[in-house]
Amino acid sequence: MSDSADPDAPAELADDALDEAIGRVEHELGRLFARIRVGWREAAVTVHPDLQPLGYQVLTSIASGKATSAGAIIERLQTDKSAVSRQVRQLEELGLVESIPDPGDRRARVLVATPLAQERVALARANYEARIGDRLRAWSAADLDHFADLLGALSR
Repeated sequence: MSDSADPDAPAELADDALDEAIGRVEHELGRLFARIRVGWREAAVTVHPDLQPLGYQVLTSIASGKATSAGAIIERLQTDKSAVSRQVRQLEELGLVESIPDPGDRRARVLVATPLAQERVALARANYEARIGDRLRAWSAADLDHFADLLGALSR
């Protein structure tokens, strides 16, 4: 019998360390997602006390111009048509969104945020950005760029 070390031991230790690091990343991402959900809930209430977090996401998609039709919102938020329809209807009832004829195709309609919605979304975003901005300002620009690159690679 030989007293030599197992040649696979360093590889096993590296695998264990990698598995542990992956678990830590998953845990921290879970905490971050939970914080984001709380932020959406707080932002929704800032816009209107009856607005749900999904309604806030729909509204910000419309207000930013990134999604101005039900189909585009569904695609952007990866949610179902009935949920988007309910949220758009509520946004219209609250005076936050209007459906207008599409200037490029009069048969179609586009959703636009009202001035009231733009004002309230700006306030909600300012509150959220102040909270996260305070934390991120402690990081260097290089660290922020690296973090953004890593997040981008993860979401591909």
